[in-house]
Order: sequence, then structure tokens, then C-alpha cells
Amino acid sequence: MTVFPKGFLWGGATAANQFEGAYNEDGKGLSVQDVTPQGGFGPITEEPTEDNLKLKGIDFYHRYKEDIALFAEMGFKVFRLSIAWSRIFPKGDELEPNEAGLAFYDRVFDELEKYGIEPLVTLSHYETPLHLAREYNGWANRDLISFYERYVRTVFERYQHRVKYWLTFNEVNSVLHAPFMSGGIVTPPEELSQQDLYQAVHHELVASALATKIAHEINPEMKVGCMVLAMPAYPMTSHPLDQLAVRQFENQNYLFSDIHVRGKYPNYIKRYFKENNIEIQFADGDEELLLNHTVDFISFSYYMSVAQAHNPEEYTSGKGNIMGGITNPYLEASEWGWQIDPVGLRLVLNDFYDRYQLPLFIVENGLGAKDELVEGPNGPTVEDDYRIDYLQKHLVQVGEAVKDGVEVMGYTTWGCIDLVSASTAEMSKRYGFIYVDRHDDGTGTLARYKKKSFDWYKEVIATNGEKLFEEQ
Repeated sequence: MTVFPKGFLWGGATAANQFEGAYNEDGKGLSVQDVTPQGGFGPITEEPTEDNLKLKGIDFYHRYKEDIALFAEMGFKVFRLSIAWSRIFPKGDELEPNEAGLAFYDRVFDELEKYGIEPLVTLSHYETPLHLAREYNGWANRDLISFYERYVRTVFERYQHRVKYWLTFNEVNSVLHAPFMSGGIVTPPEELSQQDLYQAVHHELVASALATKIAHEINPEMKVGCMVLAMPAYPMTSHPLDQLAVRQFENQNYLFSDIHVRGKYPNYIKRYFKENNIEIQFADGDEELLLNHTVDFISFSYYMSVAQAHNPEEYTSGKGNIMGGITNPYLEASEWGWQIDPVGLRLVLNDFYDRYQLPLFIVENGLGAKDELVEGPNGPTVEDDYRIDYLQKHLVQVGEAVKDGVEVMGYTTWGCIDLVSASTAEMSKRYGFIYVDRHDDGTGTLARYKKKSFDWYKEVIATNGEKLFEEQ
């Protein structure tokens, strides 16, 4: 008997800016991604440049039928995608939406409905319209709340009977570490004050609560979740100050879920604000909006854990997913230095559930690796046993969390089809069950090939996870 509940939502996850392509077709405007050819932490160009792989992505815009058919063949119950804000409002501050952009997502939802796949839609996945970044300084400016409101109201009304599950901001806590990629803030990080950064955080949190309110008003059946980057931390030693360092690190992330779920700023951040001379400006109604329009569920990404210490300079820094941290000597790492910790996923699930008692949705998890295309009995493939091993071990821990009593809604692997990396803008950092013939130099046919993990995940879904425990 499988431990996963009946109706568990198995699937995969993507982002428009990393796989759609067609960056300037059918009226689409530019996003912050179109001027970061080396990834979210790299230099920003004035205009899009040919070396930016995200401009073409993997051309899902023209190949969505083929790709969704492959997802259906795997048995997906859910597909996480994002709507590119600048397809709907090309500059972000227009009064009327771009009908061609709305029509594209109608066609995508048609295809998903054809196969009975539930869409899970991220409203803002590192895709702030570039105009809003350059003219308003992104989420540092309160005006973005009204622009976001117009955008979400437009898509909620259009797709209210087609999309049940919505996420307001992808990895919303990442704005503290990647203000341009995550928040469209053009002020250089070294010049960005803590006051302005946390004021931008406030604007996003208010906008998220407003989106939740609008969704429930338009269709009470719609479910809105927050999406945070989860990264558990372990103390390097049993020194009490190392444990305190862990607590302070994790509070940076809990801040976002605490406000999304509990509707108010926690006391620990009030102390931090006081000690750092930060005074958040609340507009009339902000407090009530946050308190009365909390999320229906919590979703998160999980790739790795880190270690923390009160004296980090005495240890080796790890290559973390956006946030950094200290290398844990007990864990192996991926080719990109991300430490692999399946048990950490069980800990995250238990910690979130103990803290909030809300349903949880794992919407990103996976292994980025340099896959090699080889000739198989049925044509080109990738023998990605390393990916199968990674996913199997993580999913077993999800099963353990379910047995612990945690309410888990579903699981969507990141980059279920190869796409362009957000952090490095490479194609060679592959996550998918489907290999896409495109390379870091931009060459390739864009042909799709099933990896070994394709049939493995298909069987995992078909058995509702029972296959995972046969392999232990």
C-alpha cells in the first residue's frame, strides 16, 4: 500500500522566462530576465543580447502541444507553469491587457484540459516587466501594488474556471538576496538600504494578500498559496551560539511564510527592524489586508540544506541556491556545489506543518546535472540513474513526512523538461525527464528525447508512489 494520499498531485514545474521563448512575439514586452544573459546574479544589459538563451528558451511557445503530450504520457496530474506578466501587460503599467498574450495561455489550458492535467499557475516567477523595473525601481515602489492588482484581476477573471491553484510570487524570500531578479529593483545591491529592501518586501506581501482577496472574491473555489525558498540549516557544532545562528538564518525565511499565514509581522523581525533603524511604512488598510487575507496553502522549493555557525569565517562557504551557507561535511554535492540532503526535505515538511497546520505543496525539487545524450534501443536517450537516485531518495522522505502526519498536497519536480537555468543561464545544467537538444552556445535542433527517468517517473505516478518503496 502506498503512503501517498489518494488524489496526490504528481507533476512537474517550469517558469515562462526559462522555457517559453518567443520573448518579443505577439506583443510581449521585455522582462528583467531578457537583460540578464548570464543569469540572475550576472550583469544587466541595456537591451536583449543574442547570447541570452532565455530569449528563445526551449520554444515552448510554439511546441506546447508536443511538450504537454509528453507530460500526459508520464501521467502528470498537475503542471506548474507561470504566466509571463509582460505577455499580459507588456510594460506593466498599461490600462488594458494584451489579448494575444491571454489567448496563448487559453491555448495552453485547452491542451492541459484535454489530458486532464490540473494547472498550477505562478503569477510572478522572476518575471517583473522591465519597464516597471527601470521606470519605478520595481517593488521598491508602492505603485507596483496597483499594477500587480490589475494584472492578477485580469488573469483571475479570464481563467477563473480553468485554474484552481495559484501562487502569488515565486520564492518570495529570495528578494533579500537577488533584488533585481526577484523584485525588479534596479538599485545596485551594495547601494540598496535595508530600509528600502524591507519596504519592497512589505509591498510584495501586501500585493500577495490583495491577490488572495481578489481570487476568493472572483471564485471562492480558487486556492491561493505563497511560495518560499526552503533551506533548512544545521549548527556546525553543539555550541549554543551556533544554534542561535541557525535560528537567525531560518527566521529570514520564516518571516515570509509567517506573514502569509498568520497575517502579521512576527516579534523577532520587529526587534531586527528596531536594532537596524528600519521603519516599515504601512498605508491605510495594509494591516487589515495582511491579517484578513492569508493563504490557503504553503508551497516551497527545496534543493539543499546548509550549515550555520556564529563564526562562519572559520569554515568553508558552500555554493548555495541563492542564499549561501557553510559546507556540511556529512553531505555530498551536485556538480554545481548544491549539497544533497533528502532528510532535510522531511524536516522542512514537518517544521512547516508543525508551525502552520496548513496543506503543503512541494513545487520545486530536482537535480541539475550535465546529461550526456547516448543512443538507446529506442533512439537517443540519457542514462540518468543519478537523477532517479536523487528523486527516489527525496520522495521516500516525503513519504516519511506523510507517515509523520504532514498534509502534503503534491509534488512537482523542477524543470520536468530541460530549460535554461535561472541562476546561470546555462542549458547544460539540466533537470528534466525530457532532454532538449539545445546547448550553452545556442546551437541545437530543440528536438525532445525521453531520458531513462521519464519511464521511472511515469511508474512512480502510476503506482501513486508505491514504486519508490520497492527500490529501498
